[in-house]
Amino acid sequence: MNNPVTLACSGLRKTFSQGDLHVEVLKGVDFEVHDGGCIGIIGSSGSGKSTLLHLLGGLDKPSAGEVTVAGVSLAGLSAAEIGRWRNQKLGFVYQFHHLLAEFTALENVALPLLVRGERPQAARDAAVEMLAQVGLKQRLQHKPGELSGGERQRAAIARALVTRPRCILADEPTGNLDEHTAARVFRVMLELNKIHGISLVMATHNNRLLDSLDRVYELSEGKLRAR
Repeated sequence: MNNPVTLACSGLRKTFSQGDLHVEVLKGVDFEVHDGGCIGIIGSSGSGKSTLLHLLGGLDKPSAGEVTVAGVSLAGLSAAEIGRWRNQKLGFVYQFHHLLAEFTALENVALPLLVRGERPQAARDAAVEMLAQVGLKQRLQHKPGELSGGERQRAAIARALVTRPRCILADEPTGNLDEHTAARVFRVMLELNKIHGISLVMATHNNRLLDSLDRVYELSEGKLRAR
């Protein structure tokens, strides 16, 4: 029996318009990922991978079609409700870490829990545990400028996972790293995927990472096709 569906979309379309210019980036995408699934999305630069992830994560609205997260359609939620649902069910990892420069690694990772309304000590304890899991137990009080590129990205992964989401959406998470560091960061993501059963949807240009994923899709000419 298949695991429950974590994230799905049907008939997803996205058109960007400026004046008389209309560019249809997504032309009817159907996609789903089950609990614990590990999915890769590949495609050339400009093919719409980031656009797709933004729609799946409720960061943007589709021109047509529907996105459901943990069985709930985002179309029926207000912007505030989408924000709360996203904080509960989804985590995000980007090519650039987006850590807050003035905060320590510990403070950065605890922040999503504080936004959720967790008690400060509980948020701190969860952040310490997650940073230890990504190999940063000795870097708790270091600010992003004091961390290496790989360490910053591992801190960003810890921040995405600390809320125990159902799914992580990762947009070129190793694209800004050298090959050795990228491989290490990717191994961390796969290990945490297996340990916690959190689904992973990753857009990437790095074909060397694809063999470790459950399924790979290619986005081309606005359509998503299984490879």
